[in-house]
Amino acid sequence: MLSLADRWFNPPVALAPMAGITDLPFRSLVTRFGAGLVVSEMVASQEMVQAKPGVREKAELGLGIANTVVQLAGCDTRWIAEAARMVEDRGAQAIDINMGCPAKKVTSASGAGASGSALMRTPDHALRLIEAVVGAVRVPVTLKTRLGWADDCLNAPEIARRAEAAGVQMITIHGRTRCQFYKGRADWAAIRAVKDAVRVPVLANGDIVDGPSARQALTRSGADGVMIGRGAQGRPWLLAQVAAEIYGTPAPEVPQGAALADLVAGHYEAMLGFYGRDLGGRAARKHLGWYMDHAGTGADLRRRVLTAAPDTVLHLLPDAMQDSVCQRHAA
Repeated sequence: MLSLADRWFNPPVALAPMAGITDLPFRSLVTRFGAGLVVSEMVASQEMVQAKPGVREKAELGLGIANTVVQLAGCDTRWIAEAARMVEDRGAQAIDINMGCPAKKVTSASGAGASGSALMRTPDHALRLIEAVVGAVRVPVTLKTRLGWADDCLNAPEIARRAEAAGVQMITIHGRTRCQFYKGRADWAAIRAVKDAVRVPVLANGDIVDGPSARQALTRSGADGVMIGRGAQGRPWLLAQVAAEIYGTPAPEVPQGAALADLVAGHYEAMLGFYGRDLGGRAARKHLGWYMDHAGTGADLRRRVLTAAPDTVLHLLPDAMQDSVCQRHAA
């Protein structure tokens, strides 16, 4: 089995898995600016194996993208092991096990089964899932969790120790409990207990939106690196900016004006090509909205962009991206 040391990413700034966001077009764009690892959307294991419509696309890797991790969710050892073998065969560089998603459809037995962060309530079962994945593949296996299910169940350190013993080679901790969902502030200091419990690399996740917050997260948690999620929405260059500030890697050239319009147009066209014109146009709206948030696009032009037909969107982008707020964010 390959070790994570063989493929350790540099710089240690990773893109978090985000449902409906970290698809192949967005991961490719983030990778182009510079990122240690990019993680796919969470993929439901059984649906992946059974080729349910839309599921395999979530784990689509893309040729030449060497830093892709596919994140799997599941509650059955058979399905998650088979899904792991499948994505390894398709070129995944590592496989991440989701034990952090707080969504009810993932954590409830009536939805995808007791998976995601619900597994923190059943650590013995969680360990069996981890062992099944580690035993099924040669690529490194990583784990993403929260601090625990609730404030009275902060068992991430115990789970991390057991996961390391089972062969997990890196652990990412979102500094909230499942019951917090995304409310309040991430508790980066609480991640230190996980770092102290294991020898494998630990990444801090949650509320990391720029260089200063990444530096604070690293200081408070003692983590080996950071994973950035929502902060990268509309700013695919953010990971490279954070890496430059903290680790001294080359700073990205943040696009402005016409260059930004070209970047957004390229992202938009990539989504149309990946999903098809109709679905791609709908799926791209959230990205267009985030780009315009950072660009300070006026309300009327924003509405026109988000309701326009695909060809019209491309014509409107130069005006929508000409502005100020994005340039101040880039400074």
